[in-house]
Amino acid sequence: MRNVRYLTDTQIAIWWEADQQRLPERARAVLADPAHNLAFSIVVLWETVIKATRGRPDFRVDAKALRTALCDDDMTELGITADHVLAVGALPPVHRDPFDRLMVAQARCDGRRFLTADRALAGYGAWVEIV
Repeated sequence: MRNVRYLTDTQIAIWWEADQQRLPERARAVLADPAHNLAFSIVVLWETVIKATRGRPDFRVDAKALRTALCDDDMTELGITADHVLAVGALPPVHRDPFDRLMVAQARCDGRRFLTADRALAGYGAWVEIV
């Protein structure tokens, strides 16, 4: 399989590290393939911290431990730049979640595919890979 540059969404990152049984088979295959260049956004950590402190049961994960595990799995940590933030304004109003919108914009700016299980994001086209 050819080398593809991916950016994982928050749920994919959490499932990869904490609950692989929930991870779709296609996502598992992508993440396990050493030919791919994998990254996670610091938005994953930000979203995890915010939603965990609000008591969301699907975000019962320690963000610091998640970061360590993702880095240990050789994923690149992708920061937020002004270009990423400004690119959010060019996205069509397909999805309202600000975390996902920023990560889709990051993927587009950085030439990555956004790996997600959220079918609502399919409206962003070729930049999004639904698993």
